[in-house]
Amino acid sequence: MAGGWDTSVLPRVHPTVVHMLADAAARSGGATALVCGDRQLTYAQYLRCVAGFARELAALGARGARVALICGNSLDIPVATFAVHAAGAQVVPINPTYTARELAHILADAEVQAVIYDADVAATVEPLCASLRVPHAVCVGGENGRSLDQWRDDTALTLPEPLPAPGDLATLQYTGGTTGLPKGVNITHTQMSVNISQREAALPTHAGDESILCMMPLFHVFAVAMCLHLAVYCRGKLVIMPRYKPDVLLDLLVRERITRLPAGPTVFIGLLAHESFAATDFSSLRTAYSGSAPLPEETLRQWQAATGTPILEGFGQTEAGPVLTYVREGALKAGSVGPVLPLTELQIVDVETGTKVLRTGEIGEIRARGPQIMSGYRNRPKETAEALREGWLYTGDIGVIDEEGCLSIRDRKKDMAIVGGYNVYPREVDEVLYSHPEVKEAAASGVPDAYYGESIRAYVVLKEGARATAEELVAFCRANLARYKVPSKIYIVAELPRTTVGKVDRKMLRQKLAAEG
Repeated sequence: MAGGWDTSVLPRVHPTVVHMLADAAARSGGATALVCGDRQLTYAQYLRCVAGFARELAALGARGARVALICGNSLDIPVATFAVHAAGAQVVPINPTYTARELAHILADAEVQAVIYDADVAATVEPLCASLRVPHAVCVGGENGRSLDQWRDDTALTLPEPLPAPGDLATLQYTGGTTGLPKGVNITHTQMSVNISQREAALPTHAGDESILCMMPLFHVFAVAMCLHLAVYCRGKLVIMPRYKPDVLLDLLVRERITRLPAGPTVFIGLLAHESFAATDFSSLRTAYSGSAPLPEETLRQWQAATGTPILEGFGQTEAGPVLTYVREGALKAGSVGPVLPLTELQIVDVETGTKVLRTGEIGEIRARGPQIMSGYRNRPKETAEALREGWLYTGDIGVIDEEGCLSIRDRKKDMAIVGGYNVYPREVDEVLYSHPEVKEAAASGVPDAYYGESIRAYVVLKEGARATAEELVAFCRANLARYKVPSKIYIVAELPRTTVGKVDRKMLRQKLAAEG
């Protein structure tokens, strides 16, 4: 049972992901677990490396604390992720492309005990750790960093005791906020483990016979769910790409006999247009999974026609463990993100109060409940109370459920854009623009983009006598925001569109920005 939910109806639910990895090593110790370039680990070696680093972290006082991972894709980040869990600590995954300004807020809010970071971001991370007085920092990769596979052959290593308990906090995943500052989502081991089994019930894998390609960043909740955890649950091989390159992806798909391909819509769009796509052998591929942003229906049709395999689309968010729905194999429905996962309830309610449950076919806000829903936001009691009401998570997304119980997403209640699978809150872009000494007013918004799904554009009103150019303002954003948050275009205007009561008219803003050349 998990919070009153009868999890016995699900495939095996592990107490924690650490128990899940230990089980995989016990049952398939000699099988290949991780591949990244010329580095590989079997499941037995994977567990030894996790045990070795976990013992080191525990000795640093990590148990019960938070450990930040500021790492790109490599063989080290899976080991580090499981090691933090095994040490009894909470993982705080952070995008390594974040600027010092963005990193500082998260590290301070999380009050981390340690930071594990890539050598190539040392120049940004190390001064921050010093200024914030982070007790411990571990550099990995590169010429000066450590390699976390150093324990691969130490057969005497065992996981530190006690192992984490199901109710312990497992992950603190930061997601954007309407205030312009990211907020941390608290996820327990139970919530995470149950969601893994919920997904397995809906999207069954072949135990011991899967090869999963991970081109998505492993600090992202979708990649953790659909690559890292999926591979260990089915005791499959996880093939990690350090960075996305379409020609390399297509080569690996054939060479590693990839069976599952999780990705965002921009990847599928780009692959379809690649010159080598038509000549690629897709015979090993069983299924592709799409998430993080809406998938164009035409892309879905073209992919299936060309490869003979479906793209199954799902819906969720960081606060939801993260997955709530998924299209099932053999039940492809264009435009739908499928029915709910087992032990998950979904309702459409009125946007104004969130209390009136709407009928089938009516459009409103999506609310959900289930054993995978977050515990709440760290240090944000007000926002937690707004998101979690009477056992329901209010997603802020607008959708409709049809007669077959399939959900379709129609809009977002929140003022948020999804750029290439990443959530961007325009308020954060506004705040950065406002900090420029020559900016009087600024308003950003997401606009449709054929490749990224959405991109950010902004209107700026300059102070009297100011001479800043649009190009200078874009460069200023680039110095203070992760690349995907930077406006693709900034327009300097005399005034912002406003409502009759003087507020920025967000609807008009989106329309005008989308209409700009």
